[in-house]
Amino acid sequence: MTTFRISEAAALLGVSADTVRRWVDAGRLPAWRDEYGHRLVSGTELAAFARSQSGRDDHAAGVSSARNRFRGIVTEVIKDTVMAQVEIAAGPFRVVSLMSRESADELGLEPGVVAVAVVKSTTVVVEVPQVP
Repeated sequence: MTTFRISEAAALLGVSADTVRRWVDAGRLPAWRDEYGHRLVSGTELAAFARSQSGRDDHAAGVSSARNRFRGIVTEVIKDTVMAQVEIAAGPFRVVSLMSRESADELGLEPGVVAVAVVKSTTVVVEVPQVP
């Protein structure tokens, strides 16, 4: 069974280790202590918790077939006469979108605005990090 220390779980969830400790202490995320006193979370429990926290119900615009939604804050908008490049910080992720300037203006996109990047792609590459 794959297990994660609190700091590893925090990095995967995009929150601080203190937040994960509070979730464990509140009983929201099951964990146990190893023989050294370190708290561990099973990969299965962490996956279930992440799924429950994924914001699957935040389809503010209605029903959509796109399931990859990254809620975050706009950090940069670069516009020219036709196009705009919009950067969103969504937890530990940086999402960049190219769109028409007209769309960016209509959405009121500027640094500090909360936005949801909705991603639908025909190709998704999944990588598993190599453990040394």
